[in-house]
Amino acid sequence: MVKSELIARLAELNPHLYQRDVARIVDTIFDEISTALARGDRVELRGFGTFSVKQRQPRTARNPRTGQAVFVEEKHIPFFKIGKDLRRRLNDSNGAGR
Repeated sequence: MVKSELIARLAELNPHLYQRDVARIVDTIFDEISTALARGDRVELRGFGTFSVKQRQPRTARNPRTGQAVFVEEKHIPFFKIGKDLRRRLNDSNGAGR
């Protein structure tokens, strides 16, 4: 599912809202999550999962094409840990979550 499909589905489930308002809500949620991660905060959505930022240390890597050593600088990457309820829905033995 892409963002436009998510917006269309939410608008369909909430006929009292205009699609442009749903789009603004979705954009605001994504922007707030991004802003919190940029500050180094974690975002927990109970039952769904937790977004956080992990730090990767600088290291020496190898260029796979040439085999030459390359220095890779420190970087911060987004990380998502699935929540218990979502994991349970995905792994439900009767397939009800799919």
